[in-house]
Parts: sequence; C-alpha cells; structure tokens
Amino acid sequence: MLYPYLHSASGLSQWMADDVTIDEDKVFNFIWDDEDHRARLVAHRTNNYVKFEFVPENDEDAEDPAYFELRLDMNELTQSVFIKITDYSEMDDTDELHDLWSGLVDNLKETVGG
Repeated sequence: MLYPYLHSASGLSQWMADDVTIDEDKVFNFIWDDEDHRARLVAHRTNNYVKFEFVPENDEDAEDPAYFELRLDMNELTQSVFIKITDYSEMDDTDELHDLWSGLVDNLKETVGG
C-alpha cells in the first residue's frame, strides 16, 4: 500500500526528502539540501490523497500559499495505481518541475519495489 509513504513523516523521508520530521504542532519539516521547508497536512483521505500546504514565510505568501497534493488513482482494468501530483509553487520552469517530480516518483518506485 502506498498511502503510508505519502502520509507519514517516516514514509515521506524514504523517498521525498533528505529527511522529514513532524513536531508537536503536527507541522511537517521537509529537509532538502540542508534547508527546512515547513508544511501542514491540510487535507487527506485515507488511501486516497494528501495535501500539504507550506507554512508562509511572509504576508505575501500567506495570501496565496504554496502546496502540493498527491492523489492515488487506480486503473480498474489493469489494477495499476497511479499518483496524480498537483504542485502549486513558485517554480516557473515546468520542465524542471516535471523532472523533479519524475525523480521523486522514481525514488518512491525504488523504495516500494514498483
């Protein structure tokens, strides 16, 4: 099952970031290249999807916060599971963003043996 890899700090740290921790306020800390990126799990449905919204660093970010959503979809015919990724961030280079997520999904496949 893929959901624990999308929902828990320990699961996310295996494929998505250098490390992922969660504090007493249930704020996730994604660590990439020794930089902290704090996010809240703002929506989820067990075995279906998760949505993380990054904690705003300033007032401008608070008006339109960055987030990402990972949604699990299943092809009934082939019984294959797909991850639909929505990334709402300041990254303007769509090719770079695609490459980033492709690499992360490859990490996930390697982790789960898929």
